[in-house]
Amino acid sequence: MKRSEINQILRQAQVFLDEHRFVLPPLSKWSPDDWQSKGSECRRIVEQQMGWDITDFGSGDFERVGLFLFTMRNGVAAETDLPGAKVYAEKVLLVRDGQITPTHFHWQKMEDIINRGGGELVLELWNSHGDRELSDSEVLVVCDGVQRSLPAGRPLVLQPGDSVTLPQRLWHKFYGRGGTVLVGEVSRVNDDRTDNNFHEPIGRFPTIQEDEPPVHLLVGDYGRYYRF
Repeated sequence: MKRSEINQILRQAQVFLDEHRFVLPPLSKWSPDDWQSKGSECRRIVEQQMGWDITDFGSGDFERVGLFLFTMRNGVAAETDLPGAKVYAEKVLLVRDGQITPTHFHWQKMEDIINRGGGELVLELWNSHGDRELSDSEVLVVCDGVQRSLPAGRPLVLQPGDSVTLPQRLWHKFYGRGGTVLVGEVSRVNDDRTDNNFHEPIGRFPTIQEDEPPVHLLVGDYGRYYRF
């Protein structure tokens, strides 16, 4: 992805979030210069992978295959067994109309996916057969406390206000329909570097062409601008 494209996506996301009165934490406004002035008091933001996250999954076509995320709170996966450790995470996602997040599951993370507003969020779900195969068996999920049974791969449509709980190792793919969707994610601690198993070999983080300076840093940029 070009940095200019990422900057434009960030600007569009901020407009959409403002329209829906969804306010992000202060770090969302920090510039690269702000990051270079920060000290050790901010190291947990980096360790917990909090902040802006935009990816095209290596597709080269963000509008067709891509995702916008902002991680607002998180823990550290290696610390979850320690007394007093943070064991939960929260994200906001923007899923555009027809924009696909490819089929994947998480080794450790259980998550609630919530349609907070906008269009419909459509999910396709499969049980796992081993580590690489999608099962054709019936899928059981809980939607807002109600257990539902779905044929493998049949679309599950979340209207604004609806949610679904996705357990570990449940394959899922999702996309927006009828407009951009404001999606909430509440989960166990999340480590996007190690906990995603994609059905097809794709990249979780984008390769960036630096055709202009960044407006805000993505989580993958921290190492170049921040030292503690």
